[in-house]
Amino acid sequence: MNDLDAALTVFIQEAEELLIQMEQGLLLLEETPSDKESINNVFRAMHTIKGSAGLFGLEHVVAFCHCVETVMDAIRKNQRAIDKQIISVLLSCKDFCSELIEYNLSNQSPTLPERLAETSNQLIQQLHADHALISKAPLDKEPEITAIKSVLPEDNWLIILKFHTNALRNGIDPIAFISFLKGKGSIVTIQTLTPELPIDFSFDSESCYLQFHIVFHTPLAKPDIAKIFEFAEDDCDIRLLPPDSKIEQYLKLLQASEYDADGVKEIEKLGEILTNIGALTASEINQALQQQEQNQAKRLGEILVEQQFTEQVVVTQALQKQESEREKASKAANYIRVDATKLGRLINLVGELVISGASINLLAQRYRLTELDEAAAHMSGLVSEIRDSALQLRMVSIGETFSRFKRVVRDVSTELNKQIELVVTGGETELDKALVEKINDPLTHLIRNALDHGIELPEQRLASGKPAQGNIYLNAYHDSGHIVIEVADDGAGLNADKILAKAIKNGLVTENQQLSQQEIFNLIFAAGLSTKDQANNLSGRGVGMDVVRKNILALRGAVNVTSQQGVGTTITIRLPLTLAIIDGFMVVAENERYIIPLNMIEECVEMNASEWKIDTIKHYINLRGEVLPYLRLADYFQNRTQHIPTDHRESLVVVKMANKKIGLVVDELQGEHQTVIKPLGKIFERLQGVSGATILGNGDVALILDVQGLIQHAMHDTNTSYQSSMIANSY
Repeated sequence: MNDLDAALTVFIQEAEELLIQMEQGLLLLEETPSDKESINNVFRAMHTIKGSAGLFGLEHVVAFCHCVETVMDAIRKNQRAIDKQIISVLLSCKDFCSELIEYNLSNQSPTLPERLAETSNQLIQQLHADHALISKAPLDKEPEITAIKSVLPEDNWLIILKFHTNALRNGIDPIAFISFLKGKGSIVTIQTLTPELPIDFSFDSESCYLQFHIVFHTPLAKPDIAKIFEFAEDDCDIRLLPPDSKIEQYLKLLQASEYDADGVKEIEKLGEILTNIGALTASEINQALQQQEQNQAKRLGEILVEQQFTEQVVVTQALQKQESEREKASKAANYIRVDATKLGRLINLVGELVISGASINLLAQRYRLTELDEAAAHMSGLVSEIRDSALQLRMVSIGETFSRFKRVVRDVSTELNKQIELVVTGGETELDKALVEKINDPLTHLIRNALDHGIELPEQRLASGKPAQGNIYLNAYHDSGHIVIEVADDGAGLNADKILAKAIKNGLVTENQQLSQQEIFNLIFAAGLSTKDQANNLSGRGVGMDVVRKNILALRGAVNVTSQQGVGTTITIRLPLTLAIIDGFMVVAENERYIIPLNMIEECVEMNASEWKIDTIKHYINLRGEVLPYLRLADYFQNRTQHIPTDHRESLVVVKMANKKIGLVVDELQGEHQTVIKPLGKIFERLQGVSGATILGNGDVALILDVQGLIQHAMHDTNTSYQSSMIANSY
């Protein structure tokens, strides 16, 4: 890959991220239209994409982004109102911009195809359709300045002029200042003071003892007023105290983060910050810096306030902004962009290192090499740390994925004429990036299904005593080495009778078959089952929920549904935190080794038939007063080669997932084991009770148990003796 290709790849990635930020900002603006930070985020996204696209000659992207940027600039300067209509148009612009980038990267034609050109023109017309919202003030002027009210004292400047003694000798005419000011605004009041005039009138007629306090009304900014006195700044001390309206303007400008063309924030000095917003003049900064040189114990901000160059509140806000940008820059400096493929290769190499480390440990123990054993133990510790660090590199918060669904909820609820809000919690929960990418489609389908099937129309909700607005809840949290994702709604809930009737009609179950309510609810994941009478572009064809379950199971996860009619439905997804390496516990059953995920093990005890009450027919055991279903791994996988002697010692491994527990009976416990997960081949893809395999230090293969599947099997049918082989079923 040459440098240009690499730069183009970075541009594509950054454009995707910026468009996501733009969408999130627009959705936030729909809730809080006055949020300046969200407005700035949307503006910066378009501004940065436009600048980067220009570097690669993507002229169509540049032209379109410029139109959107212009509108956002008007909104940013309070010259255009923001409402739901303009947000809808801007969201469509975001989608079109993504499509335009994709087209421009694959086609170098100077003209757009008719479809894209027509869409572009329509969006631009919609952006400028509501001219009534656009202020008549020029875009290059601050709205606070053009809208200054006359007469009111709080909108007037206070100008303090203190002439030096030699001002008259140097040709300065104080009265000329008054005349000149009248041409730049209106003088409300003027007070002439002579505090330094000698009491005994022994003054020098050529010396100047005058001071003026002038209340002045003008649309000019502070730097422009300062220029009026520029020629005389060596002969008088000048103080320009702004009106309250200007102080408010300074604070607003400080709250808005201004970025350069590349989107990189420059950390400015305090004086630069205040000068850039017009709160200080260059002359005032120089005077303050000179005083600081004479008294270095004082901070610049203190001197600026003491000398009345600016207000304390403005200095405080500027310092807070400076510190905030310093923290942002520090955080940004700690991050680098890494190709996900390279990261995946690193994880694979760490996995191989774990296997090699296990092999060295085995050799050291077999040949009783003490020194090698110590070195191997030390290396195992380091490998464990490297493993954890490598996996942490690929851990990301699920919040970004969750936030994308706000757009889905907004668009679909509008299409269905429903009032629905998405409530997100647990967005900070982390999991493997590979899982985040693969869970996006199943979550999208579940949310769209909840929007269409779950939440009722406003009039139906009001009739049933609910608020007109429905809610969809997205929640994530960690539990026993897994991440749990819940998609819930407060809608109509599932109708068990209707689901069962449709399942019987489709031949999924028989009329005589006895099913629990939970089993009936799980039928919604069956292929071809839909309780909707009429299909639409969202749902109703019975396609999708079966794919959701299949995709989740492929990730070694589980999905469960609970519902209460009239109250709502909750679908719970459990996924492993990573697909690469886990801490496992090795057990042996009939000379076969199995790995149980360590975080699912509650305890290991000896299977004592003389002390415990064991039901060998229904496979239950009384464990300290708790009735616990169990299964023997050797019987489950039907690899028992001989009759079990009565004095045969067995162990019971109690495993738990969610709120369900069972016991796994094994012949031997071999302790903790770092486990590199290897996927099973297609020939074993239907093998139940197994989620993968791992290679041991001696080259043997051990199966990784699917605890969720084993629990479901044990609790579903504890009366069977596992006569049918699960392995045989896979062929």
